[in-house]
Amino acid sequence: MTMIDPHQMVINAIRSVPDWPKPGITFRDITPVLQDPRTFRVLMDIFVYRYMRERLDLIAGIDARGFIVGSVLAYELKLGFVPVRKKGKLPFQTLAEEYTLEYGNASVEMHTDAVRPGQRVLLVDDLIATGGTMLAAAKLLQRLGANVVEAASIIDLPELGGSKLLRENGASVFTVCEF
Repeated sequence: MTMIDPHQMVINAIRSVPDWPKPGITFRDITPVLQDPRTFRVLMDIFVYRYMRERLDLIAGIDARGFIVGSVLAYELKLGFVPVRKKGKLPFQTLAEEYTLEYGNASVEMHTDAVRPGQRVLLVDDLIATGGTMLAAAKLLQRLGANVVEAASIIDLPELGGSKLLRENGASVFTVCEF
C-alpha cells in the first residue's frame, strides 16, 4: 500500500474555483475535504496531533467554516468551544472588534462571558488571507483577558500577507497548507 503524506492528501482534496467571488480571484474550497470522511479525518488528526499535548482551555472558531474545524477539534481535545461571529448574530451581551476589508469595514463579536482572564485559547479558521478577521478575533480574545496560544487554519495564502501580519502582531501561526 502506498502511503501518502497527510498534508498532501488535504491539499489534493481542496478545490480551486477560478473567478469566484469575482474575476481574478481563485477561491480555495474546503468542501471536498469535509465531504470525504477519510480526508476530513486526516485533516482533523493533523490538528489533534499538533495540539493534544498543549495546555489549552478553549478552542475559538471564526464564523463560519472555523466553526466546523474548531468544534470538532474542541470535541476531540475535550475542550469547550467559543464561536466568534459576524456582527449581530449572538443573542447575549457582546464585545466587538472592527477590521478592514477590501471594500470597507466589518466586525466580529464574542459573548462577554466567552472566556475568562488567563485562559489559553487556540483560534481556528479555515483560511488566512489578509489576516484581518483572524487578527480581529485574536484582539477580541485578548481584550477579554485570554492568551491566544496560536492562530491555526487549514489554508494560508501567504502572498496576501495575513500570516505575516499575524506574526508581526505577536501571534504564533500554524497552517496545514499554502496556496
